[in-house]
Amino acid sequence: MLNQRALTYLNEVIRRGSLRRAAAHLNVDASAVSRQLKALEEELDTQLCERHGRGMRATAAGQLLVHHFHAQRASEETVLSQLMALQGLAKGEVRIAVGEGFIADLITAPLGTFMSAFAGINVEVRMAGVNEAMSLLKDREVDIALLYAPPVDPQLYCHVETRQPLDVIVPPNHPLIELKRPVTLHDLKDWPLALMDNPFGMRQMFNMVAHQERIHLEARLHTNSVSVLKNFVRSGIGVTFMPEITVIDEIERGEICTLPMRYPVMNGTRAQIVSLKGQELPVASTACIDHLHKGMRFFSADAPRLLQ
Repeated sequence: MLNQRALTYLNEVIRRGSLRRAAAHLNVDASAVSRQLKALEEELDTQLCERHGRGMRATAAGQLLVHHFHAQRASEETVLSQLMALQGLAKGEVRIAVGEGFIADLITAPLGTFMSAFAGINVEVRMAGVNEAMSLLKDREVDIALLYAPPVDPQLYCHVETRQPLDVIVPPNHPLIELKRPVTLHDLKDWPLALMDNPFGMRQMFNMVAHQERIHLEARLHTNSVSVLKNFVRSGIGVTFMPEITVIDEIERGEICTLPMRYPVMNGTRAQIVSLKGQELPVASTACIDHLHKGMRFFSADAPRLLQ
């Protein structure tokens, strides 16, 4: 039987790209990681890692073993999940990657009611942009992810999808409101603009449309925080982009207005709940997806203005 500690160390070395980073993550000496890998290579009589630039990468044999390691862990989680099902979801864990734009909708009610309904289920929520969330799924560090404007990825399975257009967010009484038509990127060139950083779905959608329209808009503010964007607009400094549901409370209080964009791709932007394709989800995660589908405004229906 393969040494499970050695497989764990191998997985971390390949994932982190170096012995030192793997050792730091595992909180062990780098020499201990090196010894375990060497013993595993000697046992199998094959090289599992090779030096690449300043780090390490897997050989074909190393990749095969890591795939086996993940499959083994997934199988174990499935069995434990089935045991939990027999116990009526008395115990378990759900790990979720989520962008900041979903947080208010997630925390307002659905997460609380889920945790009340399943008192033995612990929940781990990790903040992540769309790129990082997809990586966390593929590394099996989370079970499900809530994504906005994700790129198509054949490795992911979509459980829930709704249409949540990416709108222009402006202060009340802003001159753009007087246009009385969908806004274009050219309409924004005279107004201070704030944008999310590149790893986020909202920014990637903006970049794609700007490239298609062959227009360059210089952002005055770059951030990784939805709260910063909201305050930027609320204070009257300038404009930004966001789905309507992310600012629904501010709209109801009269602090912010949303304006639709002219571009079909922005109006067709999707929000999704996804998991890793081919991986059987723990029962607790499946129950959580169903709960979020019914309880989150982002996932219970398409955007409010599309339903009017």
